Amino acid sequence: MAQTLADQQTVDRTAHKWVYLFDEGNASMRELLGGKGAGVAEMTRAGLPVPPGFTITTEACNAYLAAGGSFPPGLWDQARESLRTIERKTGKKFGDAANPLLVSVRSGAKFSMPGMMDTVLNLGLNDQTARGLADLTQNRRFACDAYRRFIPMYGKIVLGISGDRFEHRLDATKRELGVTSDADLSVDALRRLVADFKDIIRGEAGRDFPSDPYEQLQGAIQAVFRSWNGDRARAYRRSEGIADDLGTAVNVQAMVFGNMGDDSGTGVAFTRDPSTGEARLYGEYLLNAQGEDVVAGIRTPQPISTLDTEMPRAYEQFQEIASRMERHYRDMQDLEFTIERGRLYMLQTRNGKRTAAAAVKVAVDMVQEGLISKEEALLRVDPRHVVQLLLPRFVEDARHRAVDDGRLLAKGLNASPGAAVGKAVFDADRAAERGSAGEAVILVRPETSPDDVHGMIAAKGILTARGGATSHAAVVARGMGKPCVAGVDALRIDLGARTMSAAGKTVSEGDEISIDGATGEVFLGAIDAIAPKFNEERELAQILEWADGIRRLQVWANGDYPRDAERAREYGAQGIGLCRTEHMFFEEERLPIVQQMILSADDASELDVELQTLEEEAAANASDTRLQERLKRVRERRDSSDAVRRYHDALGKLLPIQKEDFKGVLAAMQGLPVVIRLIDPPLHEFLPSFEELIVHVTTLRIQGGDQAELKKQEELLAAVNRMREQNPMLGLRGIRLGILYPAIIDMQVRAIMMAAVELTQDGVDVRPEIMVPLVGHANEMTVARDRIERAALEVLSESSVEIHYKIGTMIEIPRAALTAGEIARDAEFFSFGTNDLTQTTYGYSRDDAEGRFLLRYVERGILPTNPFQELDRDGVGKLMRMAVEAGRETRPDLEIGICGEHGGDPSSVEFCNQIGLNYVSCSPFRVPVARLAAAQAVITEGAEKSDTR
Repeated sequence: MAQTLADQQTVDRTAHKWVYLFDEGNASMRELLGGKGAGVAEMTRAGLPVPPGFTITTEACNAYLAAGGSFPPGLWDQARESLRTIERKTGKKFGDAANPLLVSVRSGAKFSMPGMMDTVLNLGLNDQTARGLADLTQNRRFACDAYRRFIPMYGKIVLGISGDRFEHRLDATKRELGVTSDADLSVDALRRLVADFKDIIRGEAGRDFPSDPYEQLQGAIQAVFRSWNGDRARAYRRSEGIADDLGTAVNVQAMVFGNMGDDSGTGVAFTRDPSTGEARLYGEYLLNAQGEDVVAGIRTPQPISTLDTEMPRAYEQFQEIASRMERHYRDMQDLEFTIERGRLYMLQTRNGKRTAAAAVKVAVDMVQEGLISKEEALLRVDPRHVVQLLLPRFVEDARHRAVDDGRLLAKGLNASPGAAVGKAVFDADRAAERGSAGEAVILVRPETSPDDVHGMIAAKGILTARGGATSHAAVVARGMGKPCVAGVDALRIDLGARTMSAAGKTVSEGDEISIDGATGEVFLGAIDAIAPKFNEERELAQILEWADGIRRLQVWANGDYPRDAERAREYGAQGIGLCRTEHMFFEEERLPIVQQMILSADDASELDVELQTLEEEAAANASDTRLQERLKRVRERRDSSDAVRRYHDALGKLLPIQKEDFKGVLAAMQGLPVVIRLIDPPLHEFLPSFEELIVHVTTLRIQGGDQAELKKQEELLAAVNRMREQNPMLGLRGIRLGILYPAIIDMQVRAIMMAAVELTQDGVDVRPEIMVPLVGHANEMTVARDRIERAALEVLSESSVEIHYKIGTMIEIPRAALTAGEIARDAEFFSFGTNDLTQTTYGYSRDDAEGRFLLRYVERGILPTNPFQELDRDGVGKLMRMAVEAGRETRPDLEIGICGEHGGDPSSVEFCNQIGLNYVSCSPFRVPVARLAAAQAVITEGAEKSDTR
């Protein structure tokens, strides 16, 4: 087959260019060549010692996948032509037994996806080239070691054979020979492994291991292309928000060998500490090893600093290159290198993955060093980094007690910071299952592989017995912002028994453990954790100060209690965008009062509304004696009604409680606006469930218990039954509830205004804004505004205090957005309630959709993202844009914000900036995220405008 392929026709020069030699690319071609390809191309152009190679483009990957697994025309010919160029540069020949050229085949997408796709090393080996390599290097062990590595790697990645088959055979051989390290295996042992591995392939794949190097190369390229759609790659892209249509490039590069003896080695290093951001060379290496040994954590590597003693010349050269690359790219670099017989080769440079703390520190330091601008620094910090900086840490006293109590099980490398507590789980599938069910789990593995990524995503933290700070577990955990402790040598893990042991103690699956990714400590049991103090994060404070000087959007917070408001101010909130009054009703001592109000609401409200209507008619017809007489009878009936008495008694009890609630929030936010939403959910939410009541009442009837209690529960059951709705979220709630039960609005408005009056009298600057929920028609807004103004005026007329307040509404159903111009006649502000607006626009019930089909829609690409997490710009966003334009046409000074969960999502914040909102409101914890995202939106917008000029 090799001869046939070698005789294929020359390259069609008119074909699309699918392949670029390293010296044909540059750093700006990341989208086409991927990050790895663009990186090695740039290093080649800079004259660094890079083994020659070529990159097959991301376009080729997409064309291959679109064609159902066929190379696009011209690709293979171009690859062979480029391979001949490598042969000329190296003086070696692919497939030649006397002087064989071996290559690596590596993936490389536009965005770094460490370990998520496939790599094949030592490609080109067969029985003849392995002998030739041994003769050429005069090192038979090296050649056998390379061959025994290549066969299982090819078998797993290209032929789809489980890697465990090969690992079990390797482990058995080491046990038989009484050795613990791969490096201790003899030449004869390596030869036996080669034969055993070929037998495994023959048995599993039903074919012989391919000896034709060109067939090997074709298979490896196809495997890397296919790995773009592998489960682990897709899971990682979903986690990181990377698009599925980018594709991966394939880099084919001449092999250099770190496993040729103690004058050879391989390593990974960062130009700055990826955990802390400290400006020092940070990394690890292994002598007599290949790169897979470092990344996979098969052997525990040495710190890069000790390379200065082992190979001072190579270390000095590497330091100089590392510094040069950081200055060139103006960012922290992740570098891969190999030393072959004392000679340094650079295999990769890319922007390094880093923890939140490192990202912020590096960005601030590089501004101070004059490498980047403040605007660039802001773009370098992912908004998720801000969240990670606020990750919990163990309470110091609790940690000390755990140590004193002998609960410190072991200590490893502090691979990714943060504290995590959860149940130990030893399998990624079980971790994903239990984590998705809401359990806190810690994924425990000997070492992680890319196949474990779904379990890592679901876990609270990761613990591995092997591997270093640049192992797969460490790199992926840092990228995800999850705590990770790696390289715990003292840990003995038995995957079959689902146990781990150290220091004479055993942990079984399901036992609770605690890990500290900052110290590398592993504890038995749970340890109390606390969130870090925001005001102690100096570099973050600097980043946010720069962000505040650039952003246009204000950032407010959602908060229902004074503690929420205080936290919001601490994080830099400029107001409260949503204070939900109904949450206050659920507190234990208040719920009975609320239920008393609800149980008498129907009868009482009917009389209240009838009386109000008659009073308005009688005032307009004072001479109508019949009307006056009717009014008198209705007043008497109302005054004697037990339902009315209970109803207003309950409202009277709730009034001072609500007033104190509002005083707390308004006081905490003094000088800043507070948007208070009137009661929104259906009243049945404050009552026991219908099903539970049926069971309870039936039980009381059968047992013949307390008759008074039975009567009470039967009345409650009847009330709940009356209020039952087929679709309560679209039923009697929001302003509809307020119109039918206006006394509730009166009570809440009075409580708000009384709180404002009392605080103003105490010298507190209060700025209340009263928000009407679920308005769908302008007439609803008119009725609500009249009622609110009447109640507010009654309070203000009883005092000499002047309160400036606003009345507005939530835009949370499509009709409100479509008729926003009419609604704005009575509304002084809009606030988009994008949770409900998304539900009503899509016709989804969020709880049902997310539990049944929504995530599958995202996985299958039917939806690009979960619209409840990231704003749907094309649908919901279009309604928002229409509402903004129509509302401001009616009322140019209309204040508009967003108070759904999208207010803390960076992509949604960017859209809110685009359509001209005044503010976004989110949970207090996400306020710093929104501050940064709002500044990034302005910077990105400016860059896009510059590009179009």
